[in-house]
Amino acid sequence: MANQMKFLIDKSPPDVKRKAESALVGGQLLTPLTRYKNWGGTFAIDNGAFSGFRAADFAKLLDREADRKSDCLFVTVPDVVASARRTLELWQFRTRWADGWPLALVAQDGLEDMPVPWTQLAALFIGGGDPWKDSKASQDLVRTAKTLGVHVHVGRVNTPKRYELFADLGADTCDGSGVAMYDHMLAKIEKHMSGDGAPTLFDMSGTDAATGTRCEVGRMPALC
Repeated sequence: MANQMKFLIDKSPPDVKRKAESALVGGQLLTPLTRYKNWGGTFAIDNGAFSGFRAADFAKLLDREADRKSDCLFVTVPDVVASARRTLELWQFRTRWADGWPLALVAQDGLEDMPVPWTQLAALFIGGGDPWKDSKASQDLVRTAKTLGVHVHVGRVNTPKRYELFADLGADTCDGSGVAMYDHMLAKIEKHMSGDGAPTLFDMSGTDAATGTRCEVGRMPALC
């Protein structure tokens, strides 16, 4: 059984608490873009750079949450999407934005070929473009982080395949906008991880699992 990597949900407190009824949900992800209130449990803070970093909004969010710092898993230092070199440059100025917080470096494309400041990290946040995120280079960074005892968070986890990949590697937390918005996406991952999600030749409703073609109940998909 894979490690139960926990989702951090970027939604309002009632929605987070409802989704936390799932064993795969462990807390809330706050961002300066959505600015939801804190749900009162475990949380982390993302900087919103994927959509465009706004320093003033980021600072306001950290000020708002300062009294709950002890419950915060990590705060992502501003990063440059798909550029590890530029992201590492920003890391050198990390205390300008989040002094005194547990800090996460966002891993971007190319980080595997650069020195990672492991001793300075509270967490490694796996970002990057989709091909790189799922690559061996990204996976090796996760393995290294876990060997060193560094918390690993994975962004944009919305499918059973990606969830299973990083859960098997020992990643601790993840987030996904689709999972946050749609209950059926979380349910699909739950079903897959429970062992009930393997595709079958055809289901009881007569649907071809490979093509989605609707068939008469009891008929082989090839005969639809």
